[in-house]
Amino acid sequence: MAHRLNTNKQFMIGNGILAFAIIFVVVIFVYMSFRLKRQLDAERYYNETYTISLTKGFVGDSLAIYINDSLIVEKQISEEPFTIEVARFEEQSALMIVDQNTDKLSTFDLSNKGGTVSLVKEEDGIKQLAQ
Repeated sequence: MAHRLNTNKQFMIGNGILAFAIIFVVVIFVYMSFRLKRQLDAERYYNETYTISLTKGFVGDSLAIYINDSLIVEKQISEEPFTIEVARFEEQSALMIVDQNTDKLSTFDLSNKGGTVSLVKEEDGIKQLAQ
């Protein structure tokens, strides 16, 4: 009696090995992409700086200046213009100024390119000068 090859069994074993190889390659690529993303997030550095200038009407006010949720300065302004320079540290940033006497909050969007933000205090609140 002649020995017959079981071609169906060989075909199924080959497909199973191929499926495991594909799953293995996909797992490796997913692992590498997560690892690369973590490295890119850890190495993110911005060259831009923000210059915040309080030019008129702030003398005697007790202010807290925040960028995003980070406190930058908390003091009573004694002279004008009051200028601080801060390096950019986030993808998008917002400037928040809290008048600690009245608890009024003023917010301003900061450019992704850095730059100077000049502010003046008026009767109806803090205004940004055109740049």
